[in-house]
Amino acid sequence: MSAKFIPGEGVVGRPRLTTAPLPPYSYVSGYEPHPLRDPAGHLFGQKETEVTLLDPGRWDNSAAYLRGIDLFNHGYYWESHEAWEALWHAAGRRGTTADFLKGLIKLAAAGVKAREGNRDGIGRHARRAADLFNRVGGTTGKDHYAGLSLQALGVLARFLEAEPFAAALLNSRWVLEDAFCLRPAR
Repeated sequence: MSAKFIPGEGVVGRPRLTTAPLPPYSYVSGYEPHPLRDPAGHLFGQKETEVTLLDPGRWDNSAAYLRGIDLFNHGYYWESHEAWEALWHAAGRRGTTADFLKGLIKLAAAGVKAREGNRDGIGRHARRAADLFNRVGGTTGKDHYAGLSLQALGVLARFLEAEPFAAALLNSRWVLEDAFCLRPAR
């Protein structure tokens, strides 16, 4: 099995929000060892990190949230999905913060589906992400949530949903950041 995404290719100069090292590969089912279940996986045997509830006003204090952004921006879509999913569970899977995190999870899932070559999956996850970001904006009446622009997230999700762009994602070395990098700001 050879990895579809080799860290370091095309990611030089992207911002880092944490100092945690990036994984040795980006997990794609059928191509690499499952990170948690396979003894050769890059997370096998590691204790799950405890996360605390994401405070959207103090997002920059959440190591798990920032780690998810780092992973996403560097093409580790499955891994970013896992980081944000832990926060989603901590948020109780319901409410505004949970909806926001679920939107990020769906955006990462679209990246995973792109790596798998699954056009329908890309569109389905991207559409759901856009709906969730729209809901968060409608609920809060704000343009930003946890440091990220809800409008920009929605635009990215709708962009991924579009068929011509989804086809471009089927290039296994392509990284979503080439079109959009999640850059939180106060």
